[in-house]
Amino acid sequence: MKIGELAERVGVPADTVRFYEREGWLPRPARQDNGYREYTMADVEHLRLLIDLRRLELPLDEAAQLASWCHSGHCATTGSELPRLIAERRADVTARMARLRELDARLADLERHVTEPSRAAGPLASRSALSVIDLGGPCCDAAAAVTGVVEGGCSCCAPAH
Repeated sequence: MKIGELAERVGVPADTVRFYEREGWLPRPARQDNGYREYTMADVEHLRLLIDLRRLELPLDEAAQLASWCHSGHCATTGSELPRLIAERRADVTARMARLRELDARLADLERHVTEPSRAAGPLASRSALSVIDLGGPCCDAAAAVTGVVEGGCSCCAPAH
């Protein structure tokens, strides 16, 4: 089969196949007399495994190594490395989810901060204005609110000492 058919079978653009081949992540296929690449079902399975490992967000070099080991008969090596890599990815996902929960909480604080009226006359009334670059005048207080909430609180919302 030609590169377009291979790419279609695994659901990636032909440029992805060319990139993986050029970078050495995919074995170079035989060429026909006219120079066209000629792929086999083994190439389909190799690329499918590589793409599926990448969809699990394994780093490309590790995904390619696993696919190469698997398709060259080193199943024991693949079988021993894959659980470690999965555990690493799960730890990364757990950490990323914690960061996203923290971000969501900060965004909720900011949303309340800029939409709810403060104890003063309006939603942003008691916040200090930021200077507008090149205009010399004050900006709306939204930027100050963002900075204050992102950095852990602003003076208008902090309890008085």
